[in-house]
Amino acid sequence: MADIRLVDLVKHYGPVVAVDGVSLQIAPGEFFTMLGPSGSGKTTTLRLIAGFELPDSGRVELGGEEVGSRPPYARDVNTVFQDYALFPHLTVADNVAYGLRIRKVERAERRARADEALEMVRLSGYGARKPAQLSGGQRQRVALARAIVNRPRVLLLDEPLGALDLKLRQEMQSELKRIQGEVGITFVYVTHDQEEALTMSDRLAVFNAGRIEQVGTPADVYEHPANEFVAGFVGVSNVVKRGERRFTVRPEKVVMLEGSEPAGAMHVETGTVRDVAYVGMVTRYMVALDAGGELQVVRQNLETSSAQAQELRGRAVRVAWREDHTYTIEDKPTLEEGS
Repeated sequence: MADIRLVDLVKHYGPVVAVDGVSLQIAPGEFFTMLGPSGSGKTTTLRLIAGFELPDSGRVELGGEEVGSRPPYARDVNTVFQDYALFPHLTVADNVAYGLRIRKVERAERRARADEALEMVRLSGYGARKPAQLSGGQRQRVALARAIVNRPRVLLLDEPLGALDLKLRQEMQSELKRIQGEVGITFVYVTHDQEEALTMSDRLAVFNAGRIEQVGTPADVYEHPANEFVAGFVGVSNVVKRGERRFTVRPEKVVMLEGSEPAGAMHVETGTVRDVAYVGMVTRYMVALDAGGELQVVRQNLETSSAQAQELRGRAVRVAWREDHTYTIEDKPTLEEGS
């Protein structure tokens, strides 16, 4: 039985259709991500699961039970927000134990469970501090500990790392995945950050204009995008049209051939390097193809300096890729069975 099952969910805000017939199943213990740009419907869908919004039509099921009309406190879910929502006048331990206190759990058990949750998020010994004495990353960990201390069936995370700097955000991605594996709770994560989605998810759903464009594993969605929107939004993809066929090939799959270097069985096209962007570990080359269109090519800078990379600007080159690294773009999205 799925932990979460959404059936033809629809939500309007006046004339705006925020969620337009979303159907989805999320398995127990899964780290599932809703990925999409602002206004795509992902956060509204999360709020419908949490009970902060009620659907205009459709069903929300948790553990096989329809909960679409229940208030948030009557659903076996907790939510972690980007702004942490900690009580500034309470200690860290009291913040974590707050939900247990509301449920009238005995004080000794509250303290033990709060300590256990803080240990899980690697904040043992911080219980006596106030939120103002913590860094942003530490406050996010407290919010996470408070959410898991009640041991909900499902944990909903609404762009929880958005306020953190890049390095800390990357560290917290690993921490969240570790914690989810330890507690075994189903995580539903909302983000517009493709790297976050690809790094942490067991599966992800790509949202656009209130609908789901594709559901699959990170590798499936990245390597085999269902349509042009997914190809362009999840990572960077080259869309090439040759005759009646449109296909995608990722920049890291394209190689620039040196001189008369043989291409073997690869597909080869000629073009001119229009632009060069040296970004440290890699260089990105924009190649205008003689047959029409452009390709972005990514090369690791194993032995290439910035000056050497820039020297290719304006030069005629050959680019090549393997046919099995291309994926034909269909006009309609292809959703997985049962989603």
